[in-house]
Amino acid sequence: MQLPETDHHIVISADSHCGADLRDYKPYLESKYHADFDEWANFMDEAAEKQTAMFKKAGRAPRNVGIDGDPAVDANKNYSSERRLREQSEDGVVATVLFPNTQPPFAPPAATQFEAPPYSDDMEKRWAGLKAHNRWLLDFVNEAPERRAGVMQIFLGDVEGSVKEIEWAAENGLRGGVLVPGAPPDSPFEPLYSAAYEPIWAAAEANNMTLNHHAGGATPNFGNHFPASLAVFMLEVTWWSQRALWHLMFSGVFERYPTLRWVNTETGTAWVPETLDRLDSFYHRMKYSQYGSESIFGGMAVAGMSLKPSEYWQRQCYVGASFLRPTEAPICREIGIDNVMWGSDYPHIEGSHPFTKDHLRLTFGDLPVEETTKLLTTNACKVYGFDPEALLPLAEQFCPTKEQVATPISYSEIAEEAKGCPGMNPLNQVQAV
Repeated sequence: MQLPETDHHIVISADSHCGADLRDYKPYLESKYHADFDEWANFMDEAAEKQTAMFKKAGRAPRNVGIDGDPAVDANKNYSSERRLREQSEDGVVATVLFPNTQPPFAPPAATQFEAPPYSDDMEKRWAGLKAHNRWLLDFVNEAPERRAGVMQIFLGDVEGSVKEIEWAAENGLRGGVLVPGAPPDSPFEPLYSAAYEPIWAAAEANNMTLNHHAGGATPNFGNHFPASLAVFMLEVTWWSQRALWHLMFSGVFERYPTLRWVNTETGTAWVPETLDRLDSFYHRMKYSQYGSESIFGGMAVAGMSLKPSEYWQRQCYVGASFLRPTEAPICREIGIDNVMWGSDYPHIEGSHPFTKDHLRLTFGDLPVEETTKLLTTNACKVYGFDPEALLPLAEQFCPTKEQVATPISYSEIAEEAKGCPGMNPLNQVQAV
């Protein structure tokens, strides 16, 4: 892709989050669900109060409480279009990929269930809630369409309905693509390598919709064993999302759909080279060894794979590298400089906002400008369809120059309050995950 000539980076975040205020989802639901929605919303209010009380008792702030310190104030970042545009512009970011952040109607509270009903309760309403989010998202995207790529949601419990929803999203310009949910062992759904989902993969490729898999969306229920459940969630959350990559590879999805794009977002970066080496090793032993358990158990699966896992990766897979650490920047070459996209994780408290300009200098100061441009702009334009020409006037008004980003900054120059972001905290540089 040829970018316009400019002295400024066109900074695009491949990881941002949004969602409606709790009761603002109601108009996007069919009226037959409104009474049940009111009951669910009251339950969610009570659950939120319990969650906040537990965090306060432990002396910690809930995840979506940022530097303002007020949950109500910070929640506004999810759905205030004016605030998001202002804060992101001030932070030097002119376009974003929008993953969900608030809970859609009839979903349990996030991270741990805190006495929520079982996941299998009334899937019809759960699917209706996801579709309500998609329609709210479309309105939100249309307030700044050149700056926003919305990621729509599907429901594994309704494959046919998910295909229709993908087609609807493509027709209406939700070019962020599809959020592929996980199917952990305690879910009622088939695993992602099941042939049941073939129509979903086919519809995504046919409609040029990227498949996205985000950390946190594939974990099992860790229960309400506070605070241990939260700690175990953090220890395991990225792995549960990473595993979807080999599920699709070894079930032949990338073989059958060679133009399909797959993105793992906010799951770290260092795992990619070592994982691809391991997958290539298994692939080789499964395909070419005449003896051993690998060929016995895996031979039939890899027989239809014409490429090694690392070759599928280079052809059609990407990583959304949220708040990339300085130690991770050189790893991008091992992953593939064309296969990595930077993200700010706005509005989460671990994100780089409002210190993104310093973060970019800290992380990319020693990289060649050409590589930094791919990580901040080119790759996201290719995957999510952003128009760099349309973003150029905004970039020249708000984004840092290429010279500024290429001027290194030391940790001693980073504001103390910025160190809540892993990408700006020296304690988090020992081992990137």
